[in-house]
Amino acid sequence: MTPEAKTRGRARTLAFAAAVLLAALGCATAPAAPPPDDQQDREVQLGQEVFEELKGEGKIVATSPLYDTLRPIAARITRAAQPRYQHPFRFYLIHQTQPNAFSTPGGNVYVADSLLYFVKDTEELAGTLCHEVSHTIHHDTMTLMEKRGALAVGEVGAAVVLGPTAVNVLAILLMGKLNSLGYSREAESRADVTGSDVCAVAGYNPWGLVWLFSDFKDANVGEAPELLSDHPNDEHRVRTLEEHFRENPGTFAGFDPDPRSATPISVSKDSMETFLH
Repeated sequence: MTPEAKTRGRARTLAFAAAVLLAALGCATAPAAPPPDDQQDREVQLGQEVFEELKGEGKIVATSPLYDTLRPIAARITRAAQPRYQHPFRFYLIHQTQPNAFSTPGGNVYVADSLLYFVKDTEELAGTLCHEVSHTIHHDTMTLMEKRGALAVGEVGAAVVLGPTAVNVLAILLMGKLNSLGYSREAESRADVTGSDVCAVAGYNPWGLVWLFSDFKDANVGEAPELLSDHPNDEHRVRTLEEHFRENPGTFAGFDPDPRSATPISVSKDSMETFLH
């Protein structure tokens, strides 16, 4: 590859990352068709380098009793979701006081340890994870990057020369804002719907995400996960899920909508002590 081609490649990648930054400031876009194969390669590259950045900053929790709670749920979700995505899903705990989960291109899903204390039951946690996995399935992050990457290659050439790389921008964004990427309401609802399908296949009650919205619809934005705080008072996503359940009784009729049927989540006292310290 010639130096000029390498520069153009870096410029295009930086344009994608710059687009994520714009999206994080509140931009949104409609869903788009799945990206081509060459973009899949960029997904893996960006996802891996974000992992390295997070690891280098000490954000990733390598060992914790919380994994005993997370891993069985993640394993079932992975078995249900993996046929929909060409790269392996992997789940990691990160230490973060804001309860949240976010996914990155390439299949990595990051779960804040505080989220396991925030959710009321297993179904709410599973619903959150299925929602994030679905953003990856739909390539929503890459779609936002591409749609907002309106800068021409020549316009970002100077930025390439100045030094910041695409993965640096993306990693800083994800670490600082936990993937608050400004997805549109439609993209969020689509991730909810696909997430409910994934939960059903995994054997988790898809009503868990509805319960999560209902429990925390009046929560302080600073206390709620990002997937809730984007539209804290909007009932659109709940209505979309309920309509999806009604239209697909073969999939959802066997699941109890009553939150009293939920499975309490079990987090050990050792986990709590580790989290507090």
